[in-house]
Amino acid sequence: MPAIPPTPRQLSEIGALLAEPARASMLLALADGTARPAGELARAAGVGAPTASAHLKRLLEGGLLAVQVQGRHRYYRLAGDEVAGWLEALALPRQSIAPPSGDTALRRARSCYRHLAGQLGVALCAELLGRGHLTTTSEGLSLAPAGAAALAEAGLNPEAVARLPGLRGRACLDWTERRLHVGGPLGVALTGAMLEAGWLRHASHGRALLPSVEGLRRFALLGVRLPG
Repeated sequence: MPAIPPTPRQLSEIGALLAEPARASMLLALADGTARPAGELARAAGVGAPTASAHLKRLLEGGLLAVQVQGRHRYYRLAGDEVAGWLEALALPRQSIAPPSGDTALRRARSCYRHLAGQLGVALCAELLGRGHLTTTSEGLSLAPAGAAALAEAGLNPEAVARLPGLRGRACLDWTERRLHVGGPLGVALTGAMLEAGWLRHASHGRALLPSVEGLRRFALLGVRLPG
């Protein structure tokens, strides 16, 4: 995949691919970082199998999807974290940042290609940056040793936390909050550690991440609180 930002030609090609609602629906269904078979993506897009195959072929050729073959089965996923970042940015509403009615949980916390987004994600990023626990480097975002120590003290697995300072993060623009959350390998690993610790859990359907009561208490130890 080309590096961010895309060139004007690449942006035009991406726009053409996303102009078809069925293809956009397929991409959004994969925005949580999962890999899904063609039949499941066809249902998400509301199209038949032949139409879905044609759309998937175009998305593969356009570099937005990758495919994993396991025996007779093919599983499709986003081609990378950069694609998820483009989707988040392109999803920014033009008139209002409020998500559709009933999507309160999605706005509060959700997965964006396996990293934490929404109000909780941007609050965490802002607090880590404000305390100097997260620093900006020429290669992206980096977790400082003091940040790793704070996360471990708040209750994350020390072994998981020890791996975080060596990972590169990416500042990802949040589509509902219009502020930054932590993406890239650092964001994925940090969110994974929070899920493992029980601070968060996946909703039964969709991309929402649900913070536990104990998780909210642990986030508060880091100075992170949800609005309202």
